Amino acid sequence: MLDREGFRPNVGIILLNSRNQVFWGKRLRTHSWQFPQGGIKHGESPEQAMLRELQEEVGLLPEHVHIIARTREWLRYEVPEHYIRKDARGHYRGQKQIWFLLRLLGHDSDMNLRATDHPEFDAWRWNEYWVPLDMVIEFKRNVYEMALTELARYLPRTNHHNRYLRSGLRAQHLQGQTAEPPPPEGTAPSAE
Repeated sequence: MLDREGFRPNVGIILLNSRNQVFWGKRLRTHSWQFPQGGIKHGESPEQAMLRELQEEVGLLPEHVHIIARTREWLRYEVPEHYIRKDARGHYRGQKQIWFLLRLLGHDSDMNLRATDHPEFDAWRWNEYWVPLDMVIEFKRNVYEMALTELARYLPRTNHHNRYLRSGLRAQHLQGQTAEPPPPEGTAPSAE
């Protein structure tokens, strides 16, 4: 299913763990790493396609993830002609993608790269969100950068237990003040 300009509708998936690291899958029998992605079938919404692709490629079910955000517009990349099947040359140009940012609610052990008879990946790993994109095939790098940049503002905060130290004590320390600990329970603060 191609649009009038020769782009196939597709979804991309940025899957986060609790430390805001992203899932990278190694394409079967290659040295290329990428995010899960796949085509949107006729009659599917982008969200339905994303959940189907997530199950097919990574083995995760809808209850294993929480959808945080998605890109506002289609992001496009063109596929170089030497990667296009001969019978598709002339009318197929590339992919247009809606990207989703997901939080893993399940566990690493919930992932199954062999969930279908036609696996996409033969290995996976967690990487920092802003990992260099040199392991991604060159013609997809710009779309990856656009998706990561647009969705970065939705990254959940981590280390919430340090928020008081960062915003309260650190600010006072920077102003040359020291913060006194609160008095023990049942005692009144001293008046000096």
